[in-house]
Amino acid sequence: MKRATPLKLTSGFIVLALLVAACGSADDGATDTTEAVYSTTTAAFATEDADGRAITGGEPPKVFDTLGSGAIAPVVAQTVNIGRDIIFRADLVVAVTDVAAAGIEATGIIEALGGFVFGQQTTGGPEAYSVLTFKVFPEDFQKALTRLGSIGEVRTQNISADDVTERVVDLKSRINTAEASVERLRALLAEAGDITTIAQVENQLLERETQLETLRGQLRTLEDAVSLATITLTLTEAQARPSLSVLVSAYPGADDEGQSCPGNGGGLDVDEGSDYTLCVTIYNSGDTRLGDLAMTDTILGIELDDMNLVWGELTPILEPGQEVILSAEFVAERDLRTRTRVTATPLDADGVPLPGGTVSTIEQFIVNSVDPGGLPGFGDGLEASIGLLGAIGSLLILGVGAVIPLLVLAPFAWAGARWLRNRREDEAIVDDAGEAVTA
Repeated sequence: MKRATPLKLTSGFIVLALLVAACGSADDGATDTTEAVYSTTTAAFATEDADGRAITGGEPPKVFDTLGSGAIAPVVAQTVNIGRDIIFRADLVVAVTDVAAAGIEATGIIEALGGFVFGQQTTGGPEAYSVLTFKVFPEDFQKALTRLGSIGEVRTQNISADDVTERVVDLKSRINTAEASVERLRALLAEAGDITTIAQVENQLLERETQLETLRGQLRTLEDAVSLATITLTLTEAQARPSLSVLVSAYPGADDEGQSCPGNGGGLDVDEGSDYTLCVTIYNSGDTRLGDLAMTDTILGIELDDMNLVWGELTPILEPGQEVILSAEFVAERDLRTRTRVTATPLDADGVPLPGGTVSTIEQFIVNSVDPGGLPGFGDGLEASIGLLGAIGSLLILGVGAVIPLLVLAPFAWAGARWLRNRREDEAIVDDAGEAVTA
């Protein structure tokens, strides 16, 4: 066995010392930096392919001329020059009559702005919908949202802006530190003279290079997300949701043709023979146009033509959100509960009735006719007679209830009375016998 010479030992110690120094200087930068990056949840919207997988490097995503075909290379995006790195994202839900046609129109809008389709998911059937992901330049972000919203009816819209300037600066600083560490390790590897030292340096170099590529990938992800804003557009089939709301109210008096409508809700107490005004408020609470409006009340015997128009316009078509207030005057003759029925026919944008029939709503209202007082009439006398008969009946029932317990004691009372009578008879016989003996 050969012994190591002092020269070889000295050179080995020098290499190891340099290796330890290089690793120590990198530990404060690359290692801690990498661990910090790993433990931080990045809020940026990473670049994705059509299947939703993140793209951290390589070629830029492709542009589609139409939905799913005709790929061309995209134009290099430029970030808005405001001195900050900001990621713009938006989620937009739009209801349309034709999902397929709206998808083509949306794609044309984005391509006209220099953007492209990044992903698409479409489902047909009676409840068709399509989810499209677009990439646009940040300076065209708001313009794209406005134009996409004009395709149909915007149901929901969420917009966010994430400032990642500090994260970008931090990643660049850590990348510089990691690159310096890699260069030092490569220099040590070139100077290493024995296998043990070479193996140790190579292991450290591989670890540092892996950390460096990870940091570079994270930086590319942020830069890609900053350079192109992301818009997720969901197109849904616009379904008719017709709805009709009716409110019935009333108030005493009938001298203003319903100008005080709406009145009191729930019920009304009014003197018998007095006037009162009934108010009917009809409101199109759905998202569909309504036509052929009709109203009837079988209790009051009225129809729509019998009502006075207080507010709004009785046009042939009641638009969504449109309201009309009607009134009619009556005399309180008896207690009653109204039954107001309002019907309408849902219409499409062209005024054609939609399948499914009509929509209707029934509302009730209570009117209490109160006796104002004065000379008693036949009804008052009849009511008093009925009350008197009820009082007499109550007294009879009370008397019968008091007699029933006495019937239980009657046999005992009869037996006691008979015993007393027999005793008196016996005493009388004894007295007569005594007088006879004396004589």
